[in-house]
Amino acid sequence: MKIRHEIILAGILALTFQAGAQDVIQITKQTSHLIPVSITGFSGEAESVLKFDLSVLGIEVSEPADYLISGKNEGRVEGSLTQAGVPRPIFLRAYAGGNTRSQAHAFANDIIKELRQSSPIFQTKIAFRVSRGGSTEICVSDFDGNNPVVLTHDNALVEAPSWFPGGHALLYTSWMTRNTVQIFEHNLATGARKLFAGYPGLNCSAEISPDGRKAAMILSKSGSPNLYVCDSDGGHLKQLTHTREEDSCPCWSSDSREICFVCRSGRAVLQKISADGGTPVPVHVSGVYGNLTAPDWSPDGSKIAFTIGSGNFSICVMPAGGGEAEKLVAGEDPCWAPNSRTIIFTQRRNDRRVLCLLDVPTKHVKDIRQLSGSCSEPSWAR
Repeated sequence: MKIRHEIILAGILALTFQAGAQDVIQITKQTSHLIPVSITGFSGEAESVLKFDLSVLGIEVSEPADYLISGKNEGRVEGSLTQAGVPRPIFLRAYAGGNTRSQAHAFANDIIKELRQSSPIFQTKIAFRVSRGGSTEICVSDFDGNNPVVLTHDNALVEAPSWFPGGHALLYTSWMTRNTVQIFEHNLATGARKLFAGYPGLNCSAEISPDGRKAAMILSKSGSPNLYVCDSDGGHLKQLTHTREEDSCPCWSSDSREICFVCRSGRAVLQKISADGGTPVPVHVSGVYGNLTAPDWSPDGSKIAFTIGSGNFSICVMPAGGGEAEKLVAGEDPCWAPNSRTIIFTQRRNDRRVLCLLDVPTKHVKDIRQLSGSCSEPSWAR
């Protein structure tokens, strides 16, 4: 979702759908906290959606099963969830409206609420950057990569898509005017867009606060790339940092009171600052060493995910107050799902980048459906 603003993707490929990519699964069983289930009675799209969704949160088809998922999809999806050895189902429901895919997502959401006590994510949206010809574009899709829509067609470089709360609009950085790096606001319902920040110099990495009232971004109008905040309509601009260092990658605390960002003076480190201003304070990180970039604060406020490394990148998670960090998986650009459990991130595969889903407690990693070429910088609508 957030990258160092000096990085521009090279080796860009043509944009076409990769047939069958949804079925490409990469799973790493590093912990034993998986839930084995059986799935019977479903066919075609309903069955594949259920298996994909549940595996994202560490629920896999395996014997012996702890839970039995059964039903049918003849006209509409009907399903039940039953604990093995218990005759009475936990629930039995039918799903109307929408298509088979949306009904299967709804059923999977209900299963997850019972088995993981997790908020639903299977009917959410993501935004990301995708390569196309000699340029890059912003794309929006379902969380699993299905139903992609390319929003921009500017034949220009773009980066760092970020959602407004509620998912009605995006902010992103664009080189559309060639020699100027600007931030645009894009309304998804109407397709209309407007300039959000176009100050002299660099304008990039905009992030709207969870309460929807403020935006954080990086501007170089005063010389060095520094952290600024403004109202969500772009007004009342205020500079928060005043250094010659290179600031980047701001993200908000869940209560919209603090901003975590990257400060680079030699090695990149994480700092925090009040959204009202003040002195930045270092974030103490132990257990890992290297350049710390691309932080993302979990929606429940408890954790911060970030990228570590340069060249060989890994996803790490630590307590939001700092402390011991856990290195989870190879990748970069982490972004939390609304459930504060799942992370979408970028993984490098030879000359291309793909988007993957990580279930943090079980360390399950699964590819979403990909567009051919390179996909990166994912942002999850919350």
